[in-house]
Amino acid sequence: MDVPMKLSARRLINSFIAKRCASTDPGNSLSYPGKPDKSYQVIIIGAGHNGLVAAGYLQKAGYKVCVLERRHVIGGCAVTEEIVPGFKFSRASYLLSLLRPQIIEDLELKKYGLKLYMRNPSSYTPLATAHWKDGARSLTLSNDIEFNRREIAKFSVRDAEAYEGYERWLSRLVSAIDPLIEAKAIDLSFSGSLKETVGSVSNVLQSLLKMSGDVGSFYNLMTSPASKLLDQFFESEPLKATLATDALIGAMMGPADTVGSGYVLLHHVMGSIEGQQGAWAYPQGGMGSVSNAMARSAVARGASIFTDQDVEQMLMGDAGEVAGVRLRNGQEICAPTVLSNATLKVTFNDLLPTGSLPQLYMDRVNAIDYTSPVVKINVALKELPNFLADPHDKSGPPAPHHQCTIHLNCEDSHMLEKAYQQGKAGLIPDRPMIEMTIPSSLDPTIAPESCHVALLFTQFVSYELQNGVPWDDHTKEVYARKVFRQIDEYAPGFEQSIVGYEVLAPPDLERIFGITGGNIFHGSMRLDQLYLARPFAAWKDVNGKDHFPILPQTPVKGLYICGSSVHPGGGVMGIPGRVAAEQVIANRS
Repeated sequence: MDVPMKLSARRLINSFIAKRCASTDPGNSLSYPGKPDKSYQVIIIGAGHNGLVAAGYLQKAGYKVCVLERRHVIGGCAVTEEIVPGFKFSRASYLLSLLRPQIIEDLELKKYGLKLYMRNPSSYTPLATAHWKDGARSLTLSNDIEFNRREIAKFSVRDAEAYEGYERWLSRLVSAIDPLIEAKAIDLSFSGSLKETVGSVSNVLQSLLKMSGDVGSFYNLMTSPASKLLDQFFESEPLKATLATDALIGAMMGPADTVGSGYVLLHHVMGSIEGQQGAWAYPQGGMGSVSNAMARSAVARGASIFTDQDVEQMLMGDAGEVAGVRLRNGQEICAPTVLSNATLKVTFNDLLPTGSLPQLYMDRVNAIDYTSPVVKINVALKELPNFLADPHDKSGPPAPHHQCTIHLNCEDSHMLEKAYQQGKAGLIPDRPMIEMTIPSSLDPTIAPESCHVALLFTQFVSYELQNGVPWDDHTKEVYARKVFRQIDEYAPGFEQSIVGYEVLAPPDLERIFGITGGNIFHGSMRLDQLYLARPFAAWKDVNGKDHFPILPQTPVKGLYICGSSVHPGGGVMGIPGRVAAEQVIANRS
């Protein structure tokens, strides 16, 4: 394939993206054309991964299920799109770890095409030349204890000895909260069945028992800024900054002064792939292959999926119950049960008719924090980045560090805090936090021979920039060039190797994928928006009486939330979809 060599020759053009995204190449996310029937037992709004998981479980339980997707391809944020000829990008989400093994097994996702490339090592932090000291140029972490000890000892012998204990502590906490993650949050109104109430209380007690001697440190984790927590374990800045990124990724939180950033750290290490706790993998063909496997599984069981079907509004019955949906093309589809994979803002403000819920309830919905710090940049490369800290032989295969999550501008926590403070003020940071992944280092199916795909997850920016500066093409170009120049400081020649790229600022993420504010979690993962407080703890009626949301079931009869707006939150884990399906099935019985 003749790959253009100059950046100016292959800047992405929106019209081209639209054409290539419609590709029927099986490596890309799938389209499901056609026209829905007039009625179903269950309608699911949105073919993101949680909606597809719900469809699989409900169809397996014998329901007649219809999934309606606004875009021309399925997958939501877990999507693969060919936005440069021959290069297939995980356009939004880009790694897999949190998807629960039970869901993979129940829906037989491997049978329907899910294949994984496991990463080891997993984390690589090269240092800029100004930070090289006593031969220490980079920090690489893997699942090998002795390897990690040697790497960390380059910076601190004390930290090398402490790291194993730190990982064991996190593993214990993950194991302790696992019963809470797997099931819906406890219903403080106790309005459910006795079996549900006993089950929820049992999960909480089980977690407390597992936590036993770690209760105090778990409290610290939940209430401390990431830097304060990491300072209790470590002294070397490259290690602390590298670990802090797991507490900050996708969140408008700084390492030094944001209470609760510790939980986001835990959220990003609670996954398990192929039996490896905390491991992350590249799905073959990109993240769209995860959604494709889910869709094939649901369709094989009889579910109907339709793309290019934009839901305009839900239909309501005489008693205020949900009765189906009306599409933007005017078609009405009836169903006594509707699951929404959209954010709560979209679900309750845009899709429900006005007045369907009390204003005091809507006030709580509208107070949900959707702040996003993320600009995603998808880059097509003609060659691998060659890092000064660890040069590789260009004529050979990718080096081990190419398969890692590569942390740039992460020499110390102060860099991250400064970027956060600038982003919070509406400024473009001097040195954005950059996480680079190169899935083509392990997956040869997503780029032309000798070429590569680089996915840049960058922070911290605001949806609205200071002084009303718009996220237009010029601003995105300026931002991307800054990021590319800084990558060049670590890997000279990176910018010259670019074939084409796409910049997705928070407004783009919102517009394309429907995630309010561009927030990848469907709402910030703050303490006041977690577990039984997700999306909010309680709302008061006009008489001042507390009411507790019992999501995924909503106050509207027949309407459920199956997306990341509800417990346990964001990430490609599938639990919100499965829990919503289980609630529908339980209510039938």
